[in-house]
This record gives sequence, structure tokens and C-alpha cells, in this order.
Amino acid sequence: MTTYHFIGIKGTGMSALAQILSDSGENVQGSDVEKRFYTQDALEEKNIPILPFSDDNIKDEFTIIAGNAFSDDHPEIRKAKELGLTFFRYHEFLGEWLKQFTSIAIAGAHGKTSTTGLLAHVLGETYPISYLIGDGTGKGHVDSEYFVFEACEYRRHFLEYEPDYAVMTNIDFDHPDYFTSIDDVFEAFQSMADRVKKGIIACGDDEQLQEIQAKVPVVYYGLSNTNDFQAQNMVETESGTEFDVFVRNNYYDTFTIPMHGNHNILNALSVIAICHYEGMKAENIKALSTFKGVKRRFTEKKVGNQVLVDDYAHHPREITATIDSARKKYPTKSVVAIFQPHTFTRTKTFLQEFADSLNLADHTYLCDIFGSAREDSGKLKIDDLQKIVENSKTLDIDNTSVLAEHDDSVMIFMGAGDIQKFQQAYEQNIGSDQSINKSKNA
Repeated sequence: MTTYHFIGIKGTGMSALAQILSDSGENVQGSDVEKRFYTQDALEEKNIPILPFSDDNIKDEFTIIAGNAFSDDHPEIRKAKELGLTFFRYHEFLGEWLKQFTSIAIAGAHGKTSTTGLLAHVLGETYPISYLIGDGTGKGHVDSEYFVFEACEYRRHFLEYEPDYAVMTNIDFDHPDYFTSIDDVFEAFQSMADRVKKGIIACGDDEQLQEIQAKVPVVYYGLSNTNDFQAQNMVETESGTEFDVFVRNNYYDTFTIPMHGNHNILNALSVIAICHYEGMKAENIKALSTFKGVKRRFTEKKVGNQVLVDDYAHHPREITATIDSARKKYPTKSVVAIFQPHTFTRTKTFLQEFADSLNLADHTYLCDIFGSAREDSGKLKIDDLQKIVENSKTLDIDNTSVLAEHDDSVMIFMGAGDIQKFQQAYEQNIGSDQSINKSKNA
């Protein structure tokens, strides 16, 4: 029996995949840098060994799974290849593993993680399933009927997969360090659609997705009445959103989700559509209402009169959606955005779009750009963004106490880098004398 060794096991996808294999009875271990990441909590709970990087970790008879962030020059990868071990990149192994199940890929520029988590929750209430969520959460089950997984378009990695079904949430221009244009992104999604075996569930409100051609049935969902699955009569409540669903213009049922914002309604509609397509009853699909959320997607804490929100938003469209959620859930509070841009390439490409989305907040604080090892920083500075964002200031990690000025506000810490350290510093600054009332994904 082989041991699966994960090179870069603290990565979100890698952590989730390691948990799936462990749950499925496999021997699993991994290595990574010694800095602590939130993904390792679940690994430690499952007693999966995490070692510091060293070529001594690589042994005969191991099967190696390497994270996509590591080049072939990495010492562990070099050693594995010298020994002639069975070697996979993350997306290559995932493409093989999912063939055992009825697989459902969740793809899209935005909303992948939330939708994967939501679908996994609903299916998991009725069936034994396995799932891989991009927040580092993974679960395996030896008797799984379904395998629900996040399929990332970056570097066209999702072309390694041949899923039974694909849910496509949207097509948007992102990852400008790889994709050249929206047309380039569309071509990647079209290629992915060609690999789907049974059916595609696509957002019909997205103009790009309306152009997808497929050899399998395409079921559209959205808010407009041209969709196969349409949400109507949306009602915002303090605890979430209620809406009616019509299937091909016939009333189907009424559903409730514990989230706010149209993007969350659309995510839920995609889940309703795939579950309906697979023959599930509406009463079982209503498990939507008990979803607890995924990590770093509008994750809340209450501190005094402030609500602190941790969110992964790192694209202008995501920032707009997150601020919209805050406005709808807390209509009487002011909204303060604390934003850390992720990669110089993305910041430069979408500079004005970032400004437009951040201007939807009442106040904005900007943290230094979180660069990528894969890019040249160039001459762009956070000041270039600050100049075009109204009511904005730059924020230093040593002076987060200025945020305390915004009483009775929703403080949204947004970014895909290490924005959490600013929230942690702020919580420490405002003092241990304040009791912090945590409400997970409230």
C-alpha cells in the first residue's frame, strides 16, 4: 500500500485533497513551509503528518502529488523524479481520482468556493458524498455516490477533468498574468464544456455563458425569465433571503438561504437546478437553509457595535458583491472596506475597476499590494489606487487602531493574500478587555 506524499500540503486544494484520501483509508503525509496557515487545522485534526520541506521526505514506493505553485526545481520534486516515483501534479491526480464517482465540477471566475460548499452541503444531507472545496475543506467517503469539486480555470488546469456535470457560474476576465483577454477565458471554458459527459448547469444571466456550445444538455439558471430555472419574489430578511423558483415558467417551490445578495441567490439556483436534474425532491433541496458557509466568505465576528467581516474578494466584481451583501444584511450600518490588492498584474489591469467597486463603501482603507513570486512588482504602488478611491486612506499594520473610529459599522477585510493579519492586529489593538462575540458565517 503506497503512501501519498503531498508537496505543498498547506495549499487550499492540496489540503482538501489530502483530507479526502485520508478519509478514504489511504496513507497520507505532506510537506510545506513552516509558516502557519489556516488550512492545517483540519490536517492536524485528522493526524496527517506535516513535515518541513526536505528531500529526505521522499522515500521509495511513495506516490507524489505536487502543488502547482512549485517548479520542477524544487528539491523534493527533483528527488522524486530521480527515484522514478509515480508523480502527479495536483490537477492531474484529481482528474484521475474523480473517475470513480458521479462527478460535478464547479467552474467560474467568481462564486466557485461558495457554490461548491453549498452543493456539497445539500447533497451530503441525502447521499454519502465526497467533496473538495477551495477553502481547504475536503471529505472522502468510501461509498460516495457523488464527488463535488472546485475546478479552477487558472492556467487551464480544469482541462485535466472530464466530469459528468459542470456548473458554470460566470465567465469574467481575471488572472491577467495568464489569460490575455475575455476571449481567451471564454475559449478555456468552451474547451472545458467539451469535456463534460452528461450536462452543464450555466448562469443564463451571464452573456459569455450564453455563447457556450456543448454536445450535452445545457440547463440555464438566473433572474431573467428566459432561464430554465428562475428566481422571483426575492425577500431579504435579517437572517437571509427567501425566493420562489420557477422551472420553465412553472412555479416549483419556495426556498430560503442564510445569505444576502443576488450572487448568493444565483449560487443557490445552480444547486437547485443540478439537484432537480438528478431527481432530488424539493424538500431535500431545502437543506440550503441550514448551510453554515465556507471559510473566508463573509465570515463574521461582532466586536462591540462593529461587525468584522473576513472575505476572499480580490476582483472588482467580487468586491461589489461583498459590499452589496453587507448593505443588505446591515442596512443601518456604514460600510468600511479594508482592502489588500492581490498581485501587481491584477491591480494594474483593473485599477479603475477596483476604484469603482471600492467607491461603493462609505470609507476605504488600502493595504500594500500582496505580490506573487511569479511576477515582477513593477512601479505600481498602493498610492496609485488610493488617489482614485474616494474617502480612502492607506493602512499600516502598526496603526490599525484608527479603524476604531468607525463605530456602528461593518468592517470588511478583503483580499486573497494575508489580509487576515490586519484584522488580527486590529482585534489585538482594540483590546483584550472587549469581549468578542464570534458568530461563524452569521
